[in-house]
Amino acid sequence: MYSSSVGPLKPPGKFNTLKEMRAPLEWLFSYQNRRKLAHVPRGQGQLVVLVPGYGADEWSMRPLKKFLTGIGYRVFDWGHGRNRGLVTHDTQRLAVTVENLYKKHDQQAVHLIGWSLGGVLSREVARLHPHWVSQIITLGTPLIGGPKYTVVANRYAKSMNMDLDAYEAEIHAINEQGLSQPLTVIYSKSDGIVGWRAALDAYNPQARNLEVSCSHMGMGVSAEVWDIIAHTLADSDVETNDAPG
Repeated sequence: MYSSSVGPLKPPGKFNTLKEMRAPLEWLFSYQNRRKLAHVPRGQGQLVVLVPGYGADEWSMRPLKKFLTGIGYRVFDWGHGRNRGLVTHDTQRLAVTVENLYKKHDQQAVHLIGWSLGGVLSREVARLHPHWVSQIITLGTPLIGGPKYTVVANRYAKSMNMDLDAYEAEIHAINEQGLSQPLTVIYSKSDGIVGWRAALDAYNPQARNLEVSCSHMGMGVSAEVWDIIAHTLADSDVETNDAPG
């Protein structure tokens, strides 16, 4: 079984979970983000798809969508409403969205940004269809163990009739296959939903694990997160344009 090099894998402590109560304030203060981030590099119409977390829908990523649209990206919702945690089914549905965009826009690969479980779906689509996906950015995504190291582990396992240990082994086997795209993995040690060690990527050598300071529920509206996303997208576009033909 996977062994973390940064300490024991476990769900967040109760204190971190309690601190998720700050999320409404993080959302309120997000209205100032555009002014704070006026300096970030702009996009050139590249395709970005936003994938919400478990229990959330497109509305949860609307502030990030407005921000990225405002700095020059063509941003799309995943298009399937609330993420109900049906990983295999939802991976297939996200793949359809990505494929349609890829074909409609002259085979331009898509940047996927997934929050929490949305990051799991994004990574799986990228693994199965690497030529459709330019890169993946995840926000507080439980990369190790699936739901096992989250505060909803038992409830989710019961609703899906899932053995958490068996599913952890399955996720480990998938992760070991690796990904070919650039990976930016954003995590917070004060995450009150996902154990932060389980949100790190030690499988892919190209993965950048970047720590931020915010709640899990506030990641999608954090100015620090938006700044990382803007620079990551811009840097990847520079690398693509500079690559030999």
